[in-house]
Amino acid sequence: QVQLVESGGGLVQAGGSLRLSCTASGLIFSAYSMGWFRQAPGKEREFVADISWNNLNTNYADSVKGRFTISRDNAKNTVYLQMNSLRPEDTAVYYCAKDRTAWGSRRYDYWGQGTQVTVSS
Repeated sequence: QVQLVESGGGLVQAGGSLRLSCTASGLIFSAYSMGWFRQAPGKEREFVADISWNNLNTNYADSVKGRFTISRDNAKNTVYLQMNSLRPEDTAVYYCAKDRTAWGSRRYDYWGQGTQVTVSS
């Protein structure tokens, strides 16, 4: 019954921006930390960012720190990933995921279907 649906992906030129959204249903969204991951062609899935239930704690992969911002709107059951200064190496399918805890355990039990982000040179 838990469903996570990503949106906002697309094609963007290097240096551009995109904002991804992940809307959740079937759970008490505000009770859980949420994360973003990505998987590039031929590569393993990697952690991008996560956020605690109340927006107060965030973490970022070194590769995106300073460029990406994770946020959430619990009233909308939505977590966002604002991606600025995009690079071709950011090209990947981006997934949102539900953490098992409110503050973040890095253990995830539900995943979205993903949204494609392609950054051209």
